Amino acid sequence: MPLTASRYGKARVRVMRLTRNGEHHTPRELDLTVLIRGGFDAAWTEGDNRACIATDSLRNIVNVTAANNLSAGAEDFVGAVAAILLETYPQIAEVSVEARETRWIRHAIDGAPHGHTFLRDGNGFGYAGLVAERGSRRLSSGLRGFTFMKTTGSGWAGFVDDGYRTLPDTTDRIAATSMDATWTWARAPHDYAAANAAVLARLLDIFATTYSAGIQDSLYRMGEAALAALPEIAEIHFAMPNKHYIPLDLSPFGLANPGTVFLPTDEPHGQIEATIGRA
Repeated sequence: MPLTASRYGKARVRVMRLTRNGEHHTPRELDLTVLIRGGFDAAWTEGDNRACIATDSLRNIVNVTAANNLSAGAEDFVGAVAAILLETYPQIAEVSVEARETRWIRHAIDGAPHGHTFLRDGNGFGYAGLVAERGSRRLSSGLRGFTFMKTTGSGWAGFVDDGYRTLPDTTDRIAATSMDATWTWARAPHDYAAANAAVLARLLDIFATTYSAGIQDSLYRMGEAALAALPEIAEIHFAMPNKHYIPLDLSPFGLANPGTVFLPTDEPHGQIEATIGRA
């Protein structure tokens, strides 16, 4: 039976590139699929892998390309990946590279763009919930899946050092989360939309402008600020899963990584939850 078509490669190759200009950072996050076609038929028909390129090598080429092209847009980046593959492996006849971009919008505080705090484009969903009984009601507003990040000003250190710990202390890391936040009203504000916008603004201002010793630390202070700003709120609940950005080890390829190339991952993730109320 003839083999009429075949190709293979690596999918869900996720990479974050971060350009740093002092406190002004620019993140570029891509999710790539790299597929190759060429002189590989023997791997299918004869179990002969001698011409095959490991899919791990394709992933490594993406990461090396990231380190060498920190500021390239998505179009130039996929071109650089394809060029390396075609130049390196004569058995490749065709390269297909597709990149899905996570777009990060720079957050502004009092109208001024912040150097290292970002909101995901097309972000989250508004939420409203009501529990009503005869004679009483409990109304809540909030957000679901609201994703934001700062590329510095966060750490995680001093935690339990036991026989299972592998994570080192750090005082400078990317902090990112996809937040579910729910605030319960003690009484109705003058304008729900304006009040909800004010809550979000306070949450983001605290996150952006203060050092975070951990998501727990930021979460609590964000809740305090929301309650202080809006007396109509009785309590606020957060569920804030970590979105991890892990620095890639590029030393096998003779490259340094001064906090500029990361593996984005959210599985598994830390899940941090708390409710902050009034005394």
